[in-house]
Amino acid sequence: MEENQDGSVVETETHPLSKMEPLHSFPIEEVNLFHLPSPHITPEHMLELSTFIQKEIATDLYNGIVVTHGTDTLEETSYFIDLCVKTSIPIVFTGAMRSSNEIGSDGLYNLLCALRVASNPKSCNRGVLVVMNDEVHTAQYVTKTSTSNVATFQSPQFGPVGIVTKQDVYFYQKRYHHETIHIQEITKNVLLLKAYAGMSNDLLDSIQPSHIDGLIIEALGQGNVPPVIVPAIKNFIKHDVTVLLVSRCYKGIVQPTYQYEGGGRTLLEDGVIFANHLNGPKARLKLMLLLENNVSHHDLMKAFRD
Repeated sequence: MEENQDGSVVETETHPLSKMEPLHSFPIEEVNLFHLPSPHITPEHMLELSTFIQKEIATDLYNGIVVTHGTDTLEETSYFIDLCVKTSIPIVFTGAMRSSNEIGSDGLYNLLCALRVASNPKSCNRGVLVVMNDEVHTAQYVTKTSTSNVATFQSPQFGPVGIVTKQDVYFYQKRYHHETIHIQEITKNVLLLKAYAGMSNDLLDSIQPSHIDGLIIEALGQGNVPPVIVPAIKNFIKHDVTVLLVSRCYKGIVQPTYQYEGGGRTLLEDGVIFANHLNGPKARLKLMLLLENNVSHHDLMKAFRD
């Protein structure tokens, strides 16, 4: 992407790798799978990327993979790949917060750092990583925290797992538990809603349970919702729609604490599942993948608790 004279940012066909040949000493094979703004990316694109990466890994020709991606949905695509691809070699996502012709453009530098991480043996067996602004994050926990700041990608709950310096890559957290979910297609419809003070039940009542397979609610605090939407939640569960809670807070985890109408303890007793550590968009992707495998309610609870 680059900025034109009126300040608008437009797509460009020029790939940043064309400017990097003097900056690295290892061979790179470039593949242009998609050329899309990141808001245009869908789970179907993510599945296609996952399938492509798995096929390339199976050739045993590569020591690492770097994916350049628009920052708006980078955290979702990287986590999808983390869930679907099982490999020991590094898979690293990176992007840019400033256009290629802006002063202080960060894209070329981020790409070089990502290549260094992907080519470093210390990056093996760590799941999918996101490299931005000299920091290394896990795809599971990283999120975009600012609309335009170059330090936008943060892991609020746990922080980065490593840093990139001029000389080396340093990791200071051990690899987390990794899971792989195998799917062939995306057919499940999972919605994501955010709870707020004074929320009405109009939107939930307008959704036919037969039209969705799951519902993610970004709940208040530790996992509470306004009481007015509780009847709709119960109705979804009655019609075998999986209802899952995450917190709209950046830090902490959802917990079934409060025993009142709409409180977490009451919702748990009604059959709502609590998702530890994940934000709403990532919980949605994980639930979609698990539902494709017809995972039981009990196993869904375990998958989102661990």
